[in-house]
Amino acid sequence: MTSAFSWIAADETAEQALVRIYKKRPFLIFPPPFHRLPLRAGNVVEIVGPSPSAKTLILIQAAINCILPKEWKGVSYGGLERAVLFIDLDCRFDVSSISRALQRRIIDANGLRRSSLKGNGNEYDKELFVSSMRRFLYTRCYNSFEFLATLKTLHHRIQQEKGGSAVYMLLIDSIGAFYWMDRALPTSSTGNNNNRKSLSLQTVVETVVQEIQRLLVAHPMLVLATKSAAFGDKQSITEVIRKRPDEKMPDPRDAQNKPHRCFMPSVWQSFVSHRMLLRALDGESKHQNRPTFSTEWLLPPLNCSDHFTVNDGCLLIPK
Repeated sequence: MTSAFSWIAADETAEQALVRIYKKRPFLIFPPPFHRLPLRAGNVVEIVGPSPSAKTLILIQAAINCILPKEWKGVSYGGLERAVLFIDLDCRFDVSSISRALQRRIIDANGLRRSSLKGNGNEYDKELFVSSMRRFLYTRCYNSFEFLATLKTLHHRIQQEKGGSAVYMLLIDSIGAFYWMDRALPTSSTGNNNNRKSLSLQTVVETVVQEIQRLLVAHPMLVLATKSAAFGDKQSITEVIRKRPDEKMPDPRDAQNKPHRCFMPSVWQSFVSHRMLLRALDGESKHQNRPTFSTEWLLPPLNCSDHFTVNDGCLLIPK
């Protein structure tokens, strides 16, 4: 007869459990601008910056680092060979941009000429390109209701992707896209049932956070979300149209020098574990005709900043 205490017998040692957990949720050191901090599944990273400040390009670089394999046919690519979920809330993402960036990464890793992108050359590995792009899962949402519906169905979608074990990143561009639409929502109840929550910006964001939290419990992922920046005091730069004609128009570049102000509800702010601030830099750049940007970690705060430039609209080049 089985002992009454057999149900508490250990299935694995503490060392085996730590090895298993580490394999599932490893710390990752990404290329710039994420190289300053180790990130892992379960972290929620907010990338804040004005438009344009290469926020989407940073998501593209993170996606490529995830979908590429660590090694392919003897060539090192340093990727994770895992799938990413890209939710486009800004509705301006061009899928061909990640296609071009991925082709460039493959060509650079092999030391080939980039002229193969423009001509009929077959110098880059198309088999690797196709297998990597299959790991890029894209969804576009036009309002918060579509966004919530997408979050509620992601669990089923992830399970279909090799049992969900291959998905490692959730990319959201941009989390504040529907802010003004949701602020205009009526504050009435969503139905006759008084137990239902009222429809408002606060309840929508609360539901978004709850759905992402539930998703992360079932499928631990690294969440990267971009957000437009708000600088200075509560008076928006767009409110200058209300000023008198004889008043001086403020320079948007001056606003970027003011402290960053978060406009999202507190439930989202407390959900974010890491926050990176992007700023466009004025003046001469070491790289001719290339926009230059700076990065600063606000959460956790770091006493350092990094500069990078954008090349050909796709690649990020640290200075």
